[in-house]
Amino acid sequence: MKKVVNNAREAIAGIKDGMTLMVGGFGLSGIPENTITALAASGIKGLTCISNNAGVDDFGLGFLLKNRQIHKMISSYVGENAEFERQLLSGELEVELIPQGTLAERCRAGGAGIPAFFVPAGYGTEVAEGKEVWEFNGKPHLMEHALTADFAIVKAWKGDTHGNLIYRHTANNFNQAMATAGKITIAEVEELVPAGELDPNQIHTPGIFVQRIFQGSNYEKRIERLTER
Repeated sequence: MKKVVNNAREAIAGIKDGMTLMVGGFGLSGIPENTITALAASGIKGLTCISNNAGVDDFGLGFLLKNRQIHKMISSYVGENAEFERQLLSGELEVELIPQGTLAERCRAGGAGIPAFFVPAGYGTEVAEGKEVWEFNGKPHLMEHALTADFAIVKAWKGDTHGNLIYRHTANNFNQAMATAGKITIAEVEELVPAGELDPNQIHTPGIFVQRIFQGSNYEKRIERLTER
């Protein structure tokens, strides 16, 4: 199976209105910049996006929000995007907020084939509304269902032509879990090498999970919020 495509525009072929996408990254660290830009130019609408963050106003998923391409966000932390806030308060955007650890585990469970699990996080809050509660060791836990997506879109440091991926430092974040949970996984990488060049002991995501891969370019790697002493 040939997995290498020429660019992000080719990689997003088959993504249609109303689909669910998982988008890797944490803040602006490790986000698939090239693929997001291609989606913004595509005109695809009605998307449900599963992502820890919603980008910022003028970068990352902020592009798709500005274009009104996202119908629903399933996220954990969304505090850096004024347009997100405006759309949420005006009722234009449907939002499901999830505790960060729970979101990570729901993605991981989806990739592992685990349909549901129990966590104490969120009990007694709005997060618990409508969810089944079980008690373990005298403590109430919520039943949380796994998350999967039509497409998972991730960004890695290095990849090979078989789709094996290596993430760099904190850019691993949600990318590794999400790469396993998409029906089709698109990986953009900073460096694409022939199969066999990566050290098998360093591979984070085996190529069996990746259907499309390409070498990205012109990464900005913006800082979400600059803090100076």
